[in-house]
Amino acid sequence: MRCRSVGLLAALPLVVGLLLGTPTETRAQLAGVAVDADGVLRTRVFADPGGQLTRQRMAAARASLDPKVAKFSELRKISLNRLEKVVRKRGGVPTDEMRNLAGLLRVKYVFFYPGSNDLVLAGPAEGWMTNPAGRVVGITSGRPISQLQDLVVALRAFPSGGGGKNMIGCSIDPTQQGLAEMQRFLRSVGSNITPAQTAYIANGLRTSLGYQQVSIFGVSPKTHFAQVMVEADYRMKLIGIGLERPPVRMVSFVDRANPAQVSRNAMQRWYFTPDYQCVRVAEDGLAMELVGDGVKLVGEDEVVTAGGRRRASSRSSAASKAFVASFTKKYSELAERSPIYAQLRNLIDMAVAAAFIQQKDYYAKAGWSMEFFGDEKKFSVETYNVPKTVESAVNAIWKGRRLMTPIGGGVSLNPRNALASDKLLKDENQKVAKLRQATEIKLAEGQWWWD
Repeated sequence: MRCRSVGLLAALPLVVGLLLGTPTETRAQLAGVAVDADGVLRTRVFADPGGQLTRQRMAAARASLDPKVAKFSELRKISLNRLEKVVRKRGGVPTDEMRNLAGLLRVKYVFFYPGSNDLVLAGPAEGWMTNPAGRVVGITSGRPISQLQDLVVALRAFPSGGGGKNMIGCSIDPTQQGLAEMQRFLRSVGSNITPAQTAYIANGLRTSLGYQQVSIFGVSPKTHFAQVMVEADYRMKLIGIGLERPPVRMVSFVDRANPAQVSRNAMQRWYFTPDYQCVRVAEDGLAMELVGDGVKLVGEDEVVTAGGRRRASSRSSAASKAFVASFTKKYSELAERSPIYAQLRNLIDMAVAAAFIQQKDYYAKAGWSMEFFGDEKKFSVETYNVPKTVESAVNAIWKGRRLMTPIGGGVSLNPRNALASDKLLKDENQKVAKLRQATEIKLAEGQWWWD
């Protein structure tokens, strides 16, 4: 998965963030993005004064959910082939329980049972509700619930019979023309400016840069999976440049940036990538555990030429390094407070699990070709507007006598890297193997999940 964030710094007396969005003090879980019919991505804020609407939805969910599925479970198990069979019998129309994978909060384990040919995902689970921002979250934890539509996208990326994509991701980038126009504007402004020109410069930068382009690869851009990647990347950038207040204490890029130490055409790129040492596999190959937070933020440096082209820079930014290190360190806390980052982690977990299923050839061993879930005509998940562009916005802040303009964004995932032999973790004391062996499969006809 790849989504890259870019930042340009120029020698003028402002700090400017060229990204869509406005500063917000709204609770992070009530923020989000929307993509209109023209493919333009915009931020959204959802008001819930005092949390009254959330409490009402929580009460309604508790009253309507089956108590068995609503209770918290340390380890809920889902048989993928049985689930597909049930959905198929329903004519491809899943129930709410199926769409939300019986309340699965996170994929932690993959088990295969040769005796019954069940291919099983397992992890913690609880009852769910839809919060005011439109996210399906756990009633008690507030953490996002794993979605069947996202799992299907991940499985299609690593299908039966091999093949599929090595890379999954997204990128939000200014155009070459936009960067060139912005460079021309900055040259026309010069260096002798006053605070009275702040609004003029901010508007000029916004106008000259224009719309940034969104690219998605490895999965269909028409999916919820794609929208989660783009939102997570975009919201991370807003935090980095000071346009969104993070829900936990952390170091942002603008907190540490020293414009005097950065050249006029320097750029910063930030993108999410998995922590590839996140897989523990049983010796018999019949069980796998995903460990850790699974997500890292990394950065790269570039420069922009007068013509708007980007190339690698020989200089590195201490402020960028501090930001990505702080974001990675705080990722678990961020995911607890801001559901979009937990959703991104869920996508990464699903993609690695799907790659593992393909690598171990569980499809063939289970006699399961995913014929129904794997066919968009039979089971549709490509139902979302395609994110195409982001309108640039500017956050102007005086800081010393320099102007910094962070731009862009991204996510980058190669799930097969996590399964390389030199990255796999040992199953010490056969913990994962024993957990699989302790799980009995005694399911009634039509049953596809159990605790």
